[in-house]
Amino acid sequence: MKDFMAPIRTSIRVSSLLIGLIVSLFGNSPVAARAADADAFYRPPSPLTPAEHGAVIRSRALTGSAALPSAARNLLVLYHSRSIDGRDIAVSGTIAIPAGEPPAGGWPLTSWAHGTTGIGPACAPSRDTPTGPEHVFLGMKQKLMDDYVRRGYVVVATDYEGLGGPGLHPFLQGTSAGRGVIDIMRAARAMDHAIGARYVVIGHSQGGHADLFAASIGPDYAPELKLLGNVAMAPASHIAATVQGMAAAAKPSYALGYAMYVLQSFASNHPGIDLKKILTPAALAHLPQTRRDCITRTVSQGYWATSIPKQQFLPRADLAPVLKVAAANEPDGLRIAAPTLVVQGTADDTVLPAWTDAVVRSLCERGNGLHYSVYPAATHETIVTQASEQVRNFVDARFAGGAAPGNCGDLPAAAQVPRAQ
Repeated sequence: MKDFMAPIRTSIRVSSLLIGLIVSLFGNSPVAARAADADAFYRPPSPLTPAEHGAVIRSRALTGSAALPSAARNLLVLYHSRSIDGRDIAVSGTIAIPAGEPPAGGWPLTSWAHGTTGIGPACAPSRDTPTGPEHVFLGMKQKLMDDYVRRGYVVVATDYEGLGGPGLHPFLQGTSAGRGVIDIMRAARAMDHAIGARYVVIGHSQGGHADLFAASIGPDYAPELKLLGNVAMAPASHIAATVQGMAAAAKPSYALGYAMYVLQSFASNHPGIDLKKILTPAALAHLPQTRRDCITRTVSQGYWATSIPKQQFLPRADLAPVLKVAAANEPDGLRIAAPTLVVQGTADDTVLPAWTDAVVRSLCERGNGLHYSVYPAATHETIVTQASEQVRNFVDARFAGGAAPGNCGDLPAAAQVPRAQ
């Protein structure tokens, strides 16, 4: 994986493994007790008593890496949401409330959708620690979110279904993630009546995908809330292309880890997808690693980082059911009833510039009010910081009632901008 932070992340992985070894050797230690307490919070009651989506199951004060330093209050919350098939589920996340007195109409509300961290419970952003598996990646986002709470915004951040608590995260299934993004706002308002009903959604990468779906379903799913706009930074797309590309790739690729996430995600709630008809016995035997390790380790170390992708697929892999689900989870066909800002870096080799160009063109063709900005030389990670001023101005203007920018009539093309040498 072409990632300038990979050496730093690798050192963090080693530290994390050492800590895990210590805990396993001294299971009755205070460290182990605190870990058990944390696990207990994320474990929902069984059976889960039915409730409205967004209803709070439990909450507590939040400290540590996932807390925003500028917030007057940080909360960890477990709340009701809905799975794709309509089941009542428990989802975790964080709520940060600003200092001072709320303005008339209540605190302005931002819901943040995080990028890919993994598909197992340990990969939840709310579980982050200084030695956590995705701490460097999550720390970048924490700084941005802290700026918003410092300036008077409530910041809520879902973990998504299947992260934090038991289960397998339905990776890149837009409705699931979108509901999680919206329902944590309902939970926050139930806990603090000073939080207003007007909101903006902001997301990066997988979270950009979740952002677009949340903005699309939000007005109908939570009509008591008022969507003012949304921001998608390098939004994930072209899911089928990723899987098909890995089924043909003859050299190791970090994208193989993402493809394995997709396959397990789709198979988890679509009975027509049988991984035994898609993957080799060796690949199936190594799948548990992708659920135990988070994204950085999965794509940079071990079996999935070094294997030849096409050798993980059966010669006549039955991909048709996967491609059907992938098509239903592409963001390019969405209708969004609020201004949308999409930003993309030209040096992004995770979400390819041509992919986002195509998504934006399609969204514009469907009549969505959209502004697309291209950042020369920005990578998949650095787009978050390089576009931060534009994103901040866009969000501020939505709450101030300013005119929404739009350039669907003259779209730039990220794929045609030369990369910096």
